[in-house]
Amino acid sequence: MTSSRRFPVPLSVLDRSLVREGEHPGQALRDTVRFAQQAEKLGYLRFWVSEHHAVPGIAGSAPSVLAAAVASATSRIRVGTGGVMLPNHQPLVVAEQFGVLESLFPGRIDMGLGRSVGFTDGVRKALRVGKDAAEGFSAQISELLGYFDGSGPVHARPAEGLRVPPFVLAVGSGAAVAAEHGLPLVIGAAREESRTREAVETYRSTFRPRDDAGRTGTGQGRGPRGVAPAPYVVVAVNAAVAASREEAEPLQVPEAWSTAVSRTRGTFTPLLPPREVLSRTMSAKERAAFEQARLSQLRGTAAEVTEALAELAERTEADEVLLTLNTYEPADRFDSYRRLAEAAGLAPGPG
Repeated sequence: MTSSRRFPVPLSVLDRSLVREGEHPGQALRDTVRFAQQAEKLGYLRFWVSEHHAVPGIAGSAPSVLAAAVASATSRIRVGTGGVMLPNHQPLVVAEQFGVLESLFPGRIDMGLGRSVGFTDGVRKALRVGKDAAEGFSAQISELLGYFDGSGPVHARPAEGLRVPPFVLAVGSGAAVAAEHGLPLVIGAAREESRTREAVETYRSTFRPRDDAGRTGTGQGRGPRGVAPAPYVVVAVNAAVAASREEAEPLQVPEAWSTAVSRTRGTFTPLLPPREVLSRTMSAKERAAFEQARLSQLRGTAAEVTEALAELAERTEADEVLLTLNTYEPADRFDSYRRLAEAAGLAPGPG
C-alpha cells in the first residue's frame, strides 16, 4: 500500500554496478540500466553512477558513458555521476562530455565530482596521475566551471552556456571545496554521525553563494540549478528494506564482505551469496572489518527504515537523501527500493 504521507526530502539512487561472482561485468552494467528504469517508475528523483578503475568487483569505470546509456533508457529521472573523479581527467574533456550529455538530454543531467585518485600505484600510473593529484581539486573545479560560463581559456563545445548542476563529493577536503565554490555537497552518513553533522555545519557556515552567471558572491533561494544560490546537502546512506527485519539482515552482507576484503587485502571482490559469506571462517581482522562495514548500514522494514531516514535527514539538515544498496539478487534490490518508495509516498512514474 502506498503511504499518503510524503517523505520530507527527495530520495535518489546511487548505483556502482557491482559484479556478482561468476558474472561478466557487462551483465552488471545492463543491470544498472534496467535498475534505472525501475527507479524512474518508482518515483526517485535522481539516478547516479560512479567511477572505479581496475576493480574486480565493480564494472562502473566510465561514468559519463554509462550515464548516457541510462539517460537514453529513461525519460524523466535525472541522471548523473556520483561521481566523476576529476583528478583523473582534464577539466576540458569533462566539460565536453557533460555538454554532450546535457545537449542530448536537456534538463536531466547532474555532474557529481569527486577528488579521489586511483587506489593503487599501478592504477595511478595507468591514469597518468600521482598521489598528490587531488590537491589541485579546487583549481580543477574552477577551470571546469569556467568552460560552462564562458570564462575558460578556450570555448568548450557544446558545454559553454549550458546549465549542468555540479555536486561535490565530501571526500577529504571536498566539503570545504564545495563551500568555497558555492556548490551542492554530497556526504556519506558516517558511523559517527557527529562527524557528518560537523562537516555539514562547517559547509553551511562557510558557503559562498554563486550568482546566475556562476560567480561567487551573494545569492538567494534554495537548491541546485546550474549553480547553488544557497547550501544544498545530499546525505548518502546504504539502506535495505524487506518484509521483516530478519529478511533484511542478509541483503547487505555481500557488499559488506567485499568491503572488508578491500580493507584487509586491498581489492574489492565480486559479490558472494549471503549464505556463503556468513558460513566463512573469517580471520579476526576480516571479522572486524566486516562488522565495521555493517555498522554504517540501515536495514529493517519499510516503516523502520523510512523513519530512520527521516530522522537522519532532520538531524543532519539534509536537503536530499541518496540511497545505495547492492544485493546479490537484483530482484531483492528492486523489492527494497519498491517498499521504500511506497512507504515514503513517492509519486510513481509512467509505465
